Amino acid sequence: MDGPAMADVLDINDAVDIDVEDEGDQSVLRLKDKVVKRKGRGFGSGERREHENIRGYESIDAGDHGDEPGPQMSVEGWILFVTSVHEEATEEDLCKKFSDYGAIKNISINLDRRTGFLKGYALIEYGNYKEAAAAREALNGSSLLGQTIGVDWCFVKGPKKTKKRSKRH
Repeated sequence: MDGPAMADVLDINDAVDIDVEDEGDQSVLRLKDKVVKRKGRGFGSGERREHENIRGYESIDAGDHGDEPGPQMSVEGWILFVTSVHEEATEEDLCKKFSDYGAIKNISINLDRRTGFLKGYALIEYGNYKEAAAAREALNGSSLLGQTIGVDWCFVKGPKKTKKRSKRH
């Protein structure tokens, strides 16, 4: 492939007014000295990158669950992943079952485009860890419309990875 890729950009550092007929090769060399090749996105003319300008952004207070393995909070709250949900279950059915354990912030169910039925899973969001943990504990393995559902955390941080050294023989 000849020439720069689509993400490559040639940026001229200073405004250069060159009359090619008057100066010939010298003007081309001066122009080449002023050109800087940049790759990727997010660069401006002499400006700092956007991510360097952002300070004090909103972060999640991890509380007691920071670096430990286990459930992790999303940006909005604590989300439970409900599996094996009956295809004819409705948002109202899920709300009735899960609202006994606390205020539900959001219920997300996905429908199959072709059939119009539930795909078999749902996401239920609580604003509080204790409510979500109580619902998970009580409803995992329970029945909804005659079908046993599974309830677990949507976001889980696994154990810390350790490097294993293999011995060569």
